[in-house]
Parts: sequence; C-alpha cells; structure tokens
Amino acid sequence: MNQSMFIVWRESVEALLVIGILQAWISQQSEGSRLGRFLWAGVVLGLLCSAALAGLMLWAGEAMSGPAGEWFQAGMTLVASLLMVQMVFWMHRHGPGLRQTLLRDADQRAARQGGLGLLLLALLAVSREGSETVVFLYGAGAHLHGPALGLFAIGGALGLVLAGLTVMLLRSTRRLISWSRFFALSEVLLLLLAAALLVAAMERIGGQLLAMDMPDWVYTLVGEAWWDSSALLSDSHGLGAVLAGFAGYRATPSTVTLLVLAGYWLLVGRGLYRVQRASL
Repeated sequence: MNQSMFIVWRESVEALLVIGILQAWISQQSEGSRLGRFLWAGVVLGLLCSAALAGLMLWAGEAMSGPAGEWFQAGMTLVASLLMVQMVFWMHRHGPGLRQTLLRDADQRAARQGGLGLLLLALLAVSREGSETVVFLYGAGAHLHGPALGLFAIGGALGLVLAGLTVMLLRSTRRLISWSRFFALSEVLLLLLAAALLVAAMERIGGQLLAMDMPDWVYTLVGEAWWDSSALLSDSHGLGAVLAGFAGYRATPSTVTLLVLAGYWLLVGRGLYRVQRASL
C-alpha cells in the first residue's frame, strides 16, 4: 500500500506539473480556449495509452504460468527498478530547465502544427508519466494477491488524492516546501524504492535458480542467510516491513542480497557524483 501510494503520488504530481505549465502557456495565447481543448484531448489520449499498456502487461502476466510467469514478473520488477534510477538521473540533468523546455516545445509545435502539435506534446508527456507509473506499480505489486492486492489498489487511489493536494499546496505557498525540495525528497525515496524493487527482483530470480539443478555454490549464495535479525527488527510487520518495502531491508539477507544492495548504492552514488560535477 505504501509503495503504490508513493508511486502514484510522485508520478501524478509530475504529470500535473507538466499540465499546469502547458495550461499557463495556453492562457497567454490568443486562441486559448481552442488550444485548451487540444491539450485535454492529448491528456486523455495519454491516459488511454497508459491504460492500454497496463492491460497488455496484466494480460501477459496472466498468460504466462509457472516458471515463465515468475521470470516475467521478475524481469518487470527489475525494469521498474532500473527505470526509477534512470528517472532520478534524468531529473538531475533536465529538471531545472523542465519549464523552459516545455514552453519552448509548445511554442515550436504550435507554430508548426497548431493545436495538433500541442495535443501531441501533451500526449507524449502524459503517456510517459503514465507508462512509468504502470511499470512501477506492476513491478511493486507483482507478488501480491487477495487482500494485499486490494490494499495496494487503495494506496494508489490515496496517492492520486495526495498528488492533487500536493500540487495545490506547492502552488499556494513556497514557505513550507518548494518544487526543488519536493523533487529532491521524492528522488531520495525513489532511489530507496528502486533498491527495494531490485532486491525483490533478485529474490524472484534466486527462487527460480533454487528450483533448478545448479552447483552447490549457487545455493549457498542465494539460499543461505548471513544472519537473522528478526528478533530485533522483523521484515514482515511494523517498521521492518516499511523498510523492506522502501529500502530492501531483509532480516535474513543472503550473500546475493548484500552484494546487490552494496553494488547498487555504489553505482548510484558514483553516478550522482558525476552528474553533480558535470552541472558545476
């Protein structure tokens, strides 16, 4: 539930920000009402494209049974993790100039293609955010069933409500939190969630490897835990469950889990350092 709420909240805020920037641009144009209809047509088409992707992924997951389905879900979870990291790096590079880029694209497309150009810009922007949301949600909820899946859906709905409230708050006052602080905080949470999804994906892959005829060292790497801290902080409930869902914490980590987390944060830290240096 927490994962779906955060994913929908964060992605919806970014989508609403893009729509708000385009709306502000339209309000300054002489044909504002006509362009507004093209904008919202693009938004609706973007949402439909995202819904189609969601349906395709759900169909593919249902069509595959047994090991094939497990490998598919593990692969989608891994893709979701990598996309989250890629999005953080993209925002570091392009976030500060996002408004100027959108306005420039709107001017150019409107000059060349009129309202259809604005429709296409809105379609691409919304479908990109929507597609990311679909992939992230599928990766985070691929292992859920029954009541847990229902709570996951409720979390997504709450995230949508929170996104609307967040945008209203950010537009009404800058004293509590600014856009830059919001994106900085959300990027930290995205990187933590990406780590959690990466661990979940590797565990799914490890489960499939354990079912195969593999050398003994593979079973040792994947199946044997280095320690058991369940008595201090269980990963099945309470704070431990939150850390497990948002940061990849495991009370009984295997060698693969520890190596994956260490390698992940090493690469992410190195990448952020390079991006920071390049921006100076």
